[in-house]
Amino acid sequence: MREFLREFSIFGFKQARACIFAGLFFLVLLFSRHVHIAGLARYDFILVATMLIQFALLATRIETLAEAAVLAVFHGLGLGLELFKTQPGIHSWSYPEPGIFKIGAVPLFSGFMYAAVASYMCQSWRIMKLRLTGYPAHALSIALSAAIYVNFFTHHFIGDFRCWLVAAVVVVFARTRVHFTVLERERAMPMVLSFMLIGFFVWVAENMATFLGAWVYPNQRTGWSAVDASKISSWSLLVIVTFIIVADLKHVREGDAAVSAGRD
Repeated sequence: MREFLREFSIFGFKQARACIFAGLFFLVLLFSRHVHIAGLARYDFILVATMLIQFALLATRIETLAEAAVLAVFHGLGLGLELFKTQPGIHSWSYPEPGIFKIGAVPLFSGFMYAAVASYMCQSWRIMKLRLTGYPAHALSIALSAAIYVNFFTHHFIGDFRCWLVAAVVVVFARTRVHFTVLERERAMPMVLSFMLIGFFVWVAENMATFLGAWVYPNQRTGWSAVDASKISSWSLLVIVTFIIVADLKHVREGDAAVSAGRD
């Protein structure tokens, strides 16, 4: 039991370390609620502070240039989703506060929220020495991630295929296991389970972010309330998109050594 508690504690510490970007982002959100700088809107302050965090992580080599490039990809994907979801007629959520650095109704800092998920993935991969076995063909995984991302847009017009996509994820990743090392011994868990767990914790983080006023859902306009639990499936699917892109980028950079070690 003592050894288990020791390993579990170190696992928690390493997970917290992997969340360094997300954790600092939440500190900025909290700080921005209580500190007001004359002439600088809150949303603009969040953007400036988050960019400084990004530069600091690069300068201290906590984050690599390759990882920063991955975050930039997710910043763009996130902004695209935000621009669509906040437009009139869709209005899934909104950013009610003023700001200069906006595209339409979307403050530019919002892309960093998606980049924070990618940052966790990249950091975990390195810190926990992740290794995948039974990973599906890259063409199949990329097609699945594209279908999931497109469904976030098209479900407003042609119906939500989320249940079918979840079923496809279970089938495609049925054999995939993620191996990680906390101390010396390598552990493993089903990849699908990890998707669900990360999606749940991102939903918890979303509740914290909306409580701190990062954005507002329609049912939160008159006062904060918990984000609907159905969002867990949405975040789990977005986590899958994030993971697939990170995994396949590593496949390109590392010649498939880290990703498809157990495919045979």
